[in-house]
Amino acid sequence: MPSRPKPFFETLYALLDAEGAVTLGALLDAAGEQTYGLLVLLLSLPSLIPGVNLGMAPVGGLGILAMGLQLAWGVPHPWVPRRVQAQPIHKGHIKKALARFETQLDRLRWPGSVQRPLNRRWVGLVTAWTGFLLAIPVPLPFGNVLPAAILCLLGAALLEERPLWAWVATAAALANTLYFASSFGLIARGTLKAIHAIMQ
Repeated sequence: MPSRPKPFFETLYALLDAEGAVTLGALLDAAGEQTYGLLVLLLSLPSLIPGVNLGMAPVGGLGILAMGLQLAWGVPHPWVPRRVQAQPIHKGHIKKALARFETQLDRLRWPGSVQRPLNRRWVGLVTAWTGFLLAIPVPLPFGNVLPAAILCLLGAALLEERPLWAWVATAAALANTLYFASSFGLIARGTLKAIHAIMQ
């Protein structure tokens, strides 16, 4: 009988409650085989924080896009530059967003829900696409929050090996895609303005 996945959320809270700075590398070492889930979660959580999401969403989205492609390609562990691993984690922001996300996630933890390995190729492709949606500068209500919440659920599905959560996230990603597609002209103009501002 397969062993239950490590309760990584407990480990994550313990690391965030520890004294002193915590680096991304320390979290990745603790994650082990669950590195993909942790990275997706950590890169998407800041986009749920008001005031932080506008600047972090494009960076986090591109990083998650790269993670998703590696996961879909079958790379055992994502490549993360050493300089990035040495960066300290802003524990206050992460703990605040994580607590909010955990409150919502508890609604999906009903008794009898199945834990089993996920199809990493499928989850990787959904993660990559949703990361792309997060990176787009979308001038729409909840434009950053929606893909970030979906990615948090995908990260949690990878961490706890919950296929049902991944299916819910996939359905939400499809709805998010349709929402963005319905305002394609507005998104295109916003993207061009962002590119123009960067080029100046």
